Amino acid sequence: MKKVICLLTLLVTFSINAQYGSRDSNRIGISGGITQMSLFSDQFNAKPETGWIGGFSLRGNYYNDWQMAFGMNFTESNFSLQSVLDKDINYKMSAVQIYLTGSYMIIENHLTFEIGPVLQINGKLAIDEEDELKLLKDSPLITAKDITDITKINGNIYAGITAGIKNVRLHVSYQYGVNNFMNNLNKSDELKLLNGNEKFKANYGILSGMITFYL
Repeated sequence: MKKVICLLTLLVTFSINAQYGSRDSNRIGISGGITQMSLFSDQFNAKPETGWIGGFSLRGNYYNDWQMAFGMNFTESNFSLQSVLDKDINYKMSAVQIYLTGSYMIIENHLTFEIGPVLQINGKLAIDEEDELKLLKDSPLITAKDITDITKINGNIYAGITAGIKNVRLHVSYQYGVNNFMNNLNKSDELKLLNGNEKFKANYGILSGMITFYL
């Protein structure tokens, strides 16, 4: 957490300095919006659920019609799995995302296409205490709590469209987690045995819509 706070402080400091150094090409953005998280897995049949996302960014001109955007988002994304009794169990993933994207200006100050990498740092999946011991329909020997200790550092590929006016933009984007974010579960031989000696494997996709106000 201390590292995350330090990174956020550096981002804000860098943004303020850039803002005063070149007002026409560097702008601080404050964003907020909603997410929908999907799970891609041969084993788990997950249902997408709605979450939230918000953060800070710095956008600046790079070369010709290209801009660069650097920022940090805080997010809480959700998906649900069914228990053996066909009750939905909601899983919550809280994370910090650090990203660097290239932005091609289709229409200057109005429409851009963006793509780039995202580093995501998250904790364990959170579930309601009353759901912890419920057995999962997709893997009846495993409880809901058994699969919460996921991989903590993940890499995403980000692509999206930004549209609006100079100081207010709407972002619609999609992030795909390129690594197996359940790989940490494979360190437990007991869990693998309960899983039929099969490895846990899943990737996630996060669709988001945000509004950004540029200072």
